[in-house]
Order: sequence, then C-alpha cells, then structure tokens
Amino acid sequence: MAGDRDTLISMGFDPSRVDWALRATGHRGLQPAMDHLLEHEGEPIPDASASGGSSLASANTAQSTPAMDVDGDDDDAEALRHLIGKKGPVPAATAGDVEAKSIKCSVCEKTFKNTALANYHAEKSGHDQFEESTEEIKPLTEEERKTKLEELHQKLAAKRAVKAQEEAKEAKANEAIKRKQGKDLNKIKEELKAKEMIKEAEQKRKEKAEDAKARAAIKAQIEADKKARAEKAAREKALREGRPIVDSQSETNSGIPSSAAVASSSSGVAGKDFKDTRLQIRLASGGTPYTTTLPSDSTLHDVAEFVAAQTLSVSVDTVSFTQQFPRKTFSRADFNKSLRELGLTPSAVLIAS
Repeated sequence: MAGDRDTLISMGFDPSRVDWALRATGHRGLQPAMDHLLEHEGEPIPDASASGGSSLASANTAQSTPAMDVDGDDDDAEALRHLIGKKGPVPAATAGDVEAKSIKCSVCEKTFKNTALANYHAEKSGHDQFEESTEEIKPLTEEERKTKLEELHQKLAAKRAVKAQEEAKEAKANEAIKRKQGKDLNKIKEELKAKEMIKEAEQKRKEKAEDAKARAAIKAQIEADKKARAEKAAREKALREGRPIVDSQSETNSGIPSSAAVASSSSGVAGKDFKDTRLQIRLASGGTPYTTTLPSDSTLHDVAEFVAAQTLSVSVDTVSFTQQFPRKTFSRADFNKSLRELGLTPSAVLIAS
C-alpha cells in the first residue's frame, strides 16, 4: 500500500528495498515489510521480472530508485536537475571532481541518500531548493533501527488512539442525536394522546348531557301521561257515581280555579314574554326525540319542516302534531299559527305522526 511504502521511505529505507519487501510479504502490512527489510539487509535486490513481478512494477521500481553511483546516471541527473532548479544543470563528473554522496535540502538542510527520498521530502514539505552534497549518509545501526521501529510503533499507536477517540466521539454524538429524536417522537405521541383524550372526554360530556336531556323529557312525559290517566279515571268514576264531572282546566263551583287551570293560565300569560320556544318532538313510531329552539313567532309549519329535515319518515304535507298534556290534536289550520298563539311557549312536548 502507498501509505506503508511512504512510511518506510520516511524512515530512511531505500525505496527499491521497500518495494522488494512489500512484494515479498504480499503487501500484508507495515510490520512484515519492516521485518523483511531488517532480515535481508545488505542482500542484493532480486530482479522483479525474474521473481514473477510485472514489467510495469519493474519500470516503477527502476524509476523510483535512481542510483547515485560514481559515474552518474542520466535519470538521476535529470531528477536532480529538477530538484536543484535555479542552481543550474548538474556538471558532468570528472576524474578530479569530488563524488556527490547525497542530496541536501537548502531550506531545512536535511540530507537524503538518493533522489527518490529527496522527491518524497519535496512532496511532503513543499521545499524546492536542493543541491548536491559530499556528506555520506551512514546506514542505520541496529540500535538506531530499533529506535526508529519503536518510534514507528508509537506513532501508529497514537494514530489508532486518536482514531478511536474520534470514533467514540462520533458514536456519542450519534447516540445523542438518536436520544433527542426519540424524545421528540415520544413528546409528539404524548401530545397526540392528550388531544385524543380531551376529544374523547368532550364527546362523553356531550353524550352525557344529551342523555340527561332525553331522560328528563321522558320523565316529564311519563308524569304528564300519569296525570292524564288519573284525570281520566276521576272522570269515569264521577260518571259511575252520578256526580258532576269537573274539568281540570275549568274553575270549580266555588270560583277557585283548579291547579291544572292555574298552571295553564300561568303558562299562557308567561309565554307571551318569551322570545324563544324550546320544543321536544317525539315520533309516534318511537326513537330518540328531537330537541330544538325556535322563535316564539315561528309557526307550527316551521316545526313540521324541522321534523321532516331530521327523518325521512315524516312529510311536511302529511305530518300531524298532538300534545299529551294538556291533550290536544292540532289541525292543519293551526299550522299557520305561531307557537305563542298555540300556547306552546316557553316550552312544550309534541308527538309527530
């Protein structure tokens, strides 16, 4: 791998030997390549094509490891000219010239064994001023190699530690995001549940109020029916006994009105002062009664239209209304009279059939 190759070259190993070590170890990693370099130090580098490598690998190896021999090399000289730049062309070596044993960076004054290492330094540092040097770079001693290997291990361990910290930090951040999303989702669910509960409670209150109204109306009707039956029984008994029949709605012989007459009279007088009339309409066929509030000036025909709008079993033209107490059947002529005129204010119970 390019990363392992660059690391080994930065430690001072010859690029051609680094390539040999990586090929020989099958690119299994930094440690096997390092072990191979230490074990085969000083041994000649085998030909890459002879060992089964591709011609392209051989060419890459040859280009990456120009030799710094006494006689000079055209490729190495060309690379050196590129590095030296404004320093001018490299003079040809003569018998009286001093042999260049290394390349020196004029910026940081580091020396390198060959142009490959100098090129690597130029790419990493951005330095572009190099010159030939007679300083010979001595090979690393066993102790120096162990020290460099230890430094390498420490760098790798530090990189792994930094990476582990970054991964842990990222995992923690992701976990925090997940927890926040979970809290937000739970909050939304709780709000929806609370709204649903409020809606259900409101619906139950409404149904309870409607049930209470219906029960009150039924109870009032039962009481009215009971009273009507009692009055009927009293009249029949009076007929059997030969006593005069006293109408509950007329005044007695003493001039004192009966309780029913008083109630009817009181209701009629008070009804004139009510602007609206509350009606409960029961169907003769049964079912839930209908409750409505109409202006007291509305006609019985308006009531018929209301009932017809509530159920298909009632028609405006054929419907008839009766009142249990006081018992009364309204004619078609009464349909043009107002509720106030018919004595239905402020409230009344009608049976539609």
